[in-house]
Amino acid sequence: MVKSFDELRADLAAEIKQSRKQLGLSQEALALQAEVDRTYVSQLERGVANPSLLILHRISVVLGVDLSVSLRRTSDD
Repeated sequence: MVKSFDELRADLAAEIKQSRKQLGLSQEALALQAEVDRTYVSQLERGVANPSLLILHRISVVLGVDLSVSLRRTSDD
């Protein structure tokens, strides 16, 4: 089953927030290191922003997580 866009964005928001908190970073610290605005990090964590691949890459580097992008066909089983 293919997730909706809103589900994907909510999953991403939760992952960013959880990873940031595990590292003990504030939104401001993450934003500074990723070279984005703190309000943008807040928007990402609330699932209201649609980040570019570049922004996702910057954030993943700061959080020390692997960014994986995949376009796969779903099976019709």
